[in-house]
Amino acid sequence: MDKKIILAIESSCDETSAAVVVDGRKVLSNVIASQIDTHKKFGGVVPEVASRMHTEVVNGVVQEALKEANVTLDDIDAIGVTYGPGLVGALLVGLQYAKGLAMATKKPLIGVNHIEGHISANYIQHEELKPPFVSLVVSGGHTFIVYVKDYGKYEVIGETRDDAAGEAYDKVARALGLGYPGGPKIDKLAKEGNKDAIAFPRAKFHDDTLDFSFSGLKSAVLNYLNKAKMQNTEINRADVAASFQNAVVGVLKDNVFATCDKKNLDKIAIAGGVASNSALREALISEGNEKGIKVLFPEPILCTDNAAMIGSAAYFRFIKGEESTLDLNAKPNLKL
Repeated sequence: MDKKIILAIESSCDETSAAVVVDGRKVLSNVIASQIDTHKKFGGVVPEVASRMHTEVVNGVVQEALKEANVTLDDIDAIGVTYGPGLVGALLVGLQYAKGLAMATKKPLIGVNHIEGHISANYIQHEELKPPFVSLVVSGGHTFIVYVKDYGKYEVIGETRDDAAGEAYDKVARALGLGYPGGPKIDKLAKEGNKDAIAFPRAKFHDDTLDFSFSGLKSAVLNYLNKAKMQNTEINRADVAASFQNAVVGVLKDNVFATCDKKNLDKIAIAGGVASNSALREALISEGNEKGIKVLFPEPILCTDNAAMIGSAAYFRFIKGEESTLDLNAKPNLKL
């Protein structure tokens, strides 16, 4: 079979990325222009600023990805692009650019769900990985447990009913005065603390569900900090970070292994920004070893928002003959 080369574009939040991917698993280039330093001073992503910055760099990022991969647009078989979920203005920049390229080059356009992209990052990292498996997608905007039945075929088993895990990390980090982005900063500080120091709540639902809720936990941490401030009590920030992280990791771990039992599967692929979290990795690998379940992670660069993962997802759709029309629109609340 001829090799299929996909040019992919990702612009769902605050990273502008373009990549060239061969056969869904081999990355020739993966260029990422991050806006973190810009948004840091606002304590979070400002949608209007993100859109404007995508507009400024998207062309340069795509050209750099082609150059680094040593290919031209003539060599490309299809163009993959994220069309949701994400910030509508940010999504539109990448989508419109990809549509323009598809129109000009007469190459097929393949719209990709951002969550599917995160799951597909594991196909790049682990070339032998094939469905079925369970995927835990944890990032700033998303927390899902997904049963991956086949390439492009998913069943959402559990999702957050309020805040995403990464969002809770950012809010707690801000309250602790750690700054943005919160995940890596809490992870680092937690290493100095006692994870059993404070018993923060873990949401449990009465209906037989594997959904998550992190807003109660986030509020409990904020209440703990406010109470200490009012009583003029000194707090151990490392203990707060470690105890908060322990509560998040505990519920993620319990629910994902419960899914493996339910579906009788022995492979878990972790995806999304929070997949880089060291406590989550250690907890899942340790329990996986005990239960004989293989736990897979992409390398950190593939955990963040990047276009290589979009290229991988687009490839598996392309070889099935799927193609998007040029009236494809951005869907900020796109479901998997």
